[in-house]
Amino acid sequence: MEEVVLVDENDSEVGTMEKMAAHREGRLHRAFSVLVYNSKGDLLIHRRAASKYHSAGLWTNACCSHPRPGENIRDAAVRRLKEEMNILVEPEFLYKFVYRINLEDSLVEHEMDYVFRATFDGEPSPNANEVQAWRFVSVDELLRDVAGSPFKYTYWFRIILDRRYPGLLEAIWHSK
Repeated sequence: MEEVVLVDENDSEVGTMEKMAAHREGRLHRAFSVLVYNSKGDLLIHRRAASKYHSAGLWTNACCSHPRPGENIRDAAVRRLKEEMNILVEPEFLYKFVYRINLEDSLVEHEMDYVFRATFDGEPSPNANEVQAWRFVSVDELLRDVAGSPFKYTYWFRIILDRRYPGLLEAIWHSK
């Protein structure tokens, strides 16, 4: 049974809960997202496996997951990058934010998302249970594609991109 760390709006731990139960009840919990760039500045994105319990088949950042109870969040990011993409790097913390979105099948993502950045110039060897496709893409190309087809991308990734490259979400919503 996989558990997540429940937190309040100040990011103080208030307990743990089984992951699917937390997503069914919309309980605020810790998560992380890792942006991986190559030395040319291209961003590694991946398409979530079709078997994922939510946001299946959507494009997103290199790695996103939850720390285990008692696990340092940066250590969790290192662990999951290795498990999902077979990449071993030392990510740098950028910032955190809270979001809430209703998903398919009556699930709710309500997360305190820690965002990390790392650099990697190799070729990932992803876990097929997590990733169905991947690619490095220039930021300009990615932003154009997200603006033109926002629903190909996960909700949290669009928020992260908007914070890193201000104005993106506004352009998306005004283009409709």
